[in-house]
Amino acid sequence: MNRSEQTYLDFLKQIMTEGHYKADRTGTGTYSIFGYQMRFDLQAGFPLLTTKKVPFGLIKSELLWFLRGDSNIRFLLQHNNHIWDEWAFAKFIVSADYQGPDMTDFGRRSLRDPDFAARYHAELAQFDQRILTDASFAAKYGDLGQIYGQQWRHWQTTQGTTIDQLADIVTQIKTNPDSRRLIVSAWNPEAIPQMALPPCHTLFQFYVNEGKLSLQLYQRSGDAFLGVPFNIASYALLTHLVAQQTGLAVGDFVHTFGDAHIYSNHLEQVKTQLQRTPRPLPQLRLTGGPKADLAEYQMDEIKLSGYDPAPVIKAPVAV
Repeated sequence: MNRSEQTYLDFLKQIMTEGHYKADRTGTGTYSIFGYQMRFDLQAGFPLLTTKKVPFGLIKSELLWFLRGDSNIRFLLQHNNHIWDEWAFAKFIVSADYQGPDMTDFGRRSLRDPDFAARYHAELAQFDQRILTDASFAAKYGDLGQIYGQQWRHWQTTQGTTIDQLADIVTQIKTNPDSRRLIVSAWNPEAIPQMALPPCHTLFQFYVNEGKLSLQLYQRSGDAFLGVPFNIASYALLTHLVAQQTGLAVGDFVHTFGDAHIYSNHLEQVKTQLQRTPRPLPQLRLTGGPKADLAEYQMDEIKLSGYDPAPVIKAPVAV
């Protein structure tokens, strides 16, 4: 039995049955609960959902982007990953350099208008192409500020120096595995105004016991249907990579939430998913061996076997 996925499905069920309706920043509306925890045994298989197809390639490229300390979407676009495009595009369309049709009515609610949606996607595609082909344009408009990768690898101190939190953590796990300070934070109050999106997954902590490495994530805000499946797989993968770097086996991934919610326009999709039966979990293989630094991992060194999911369930993103 795929207990990992049942843990996630039970999470969806609880939000559906106990969630409180709340207005939200996007104007979409959510059904929300506060304070929830899931635990996944990484020895039992890799926790990528099987009740709907989740694109593992996007998860890999986003995590490798973070591990490089990168905040420019150019790397993602080079790997056909469009997860973060619209945050960069939103900055461009309000700039003096933008000469296209008026996009100031930016937002997913506006995309319900077919004419506006067509113009929007055409402009976004042109923007992406310029990011890929024009290095100076990418440097100016492709950067998202001090988001996850920057905070993990280049935390800026008030003394003008930077801290590589992840490198420090790897060293600490090797030299002092019983430490209770194996923590990486992405929540920097001073930098929040300069971020395209304040971090949703704000802090994570490692724990070593009996030769196994576990990780707990605190996520202040979780889009249960679209975002959380990515977060589960991404932090499970991070646990595997750090375990390999430190010569440990994997233990548990523990996922702790503040506001966990289902968007009001995802309810039918959730009902469809809850009708499906979980299939066996895939297995993760890391083929390249430990690296001098986490930033050196490559896409083709991270492989899944035995992934046989049910079809994708599409749903709109709330921006």
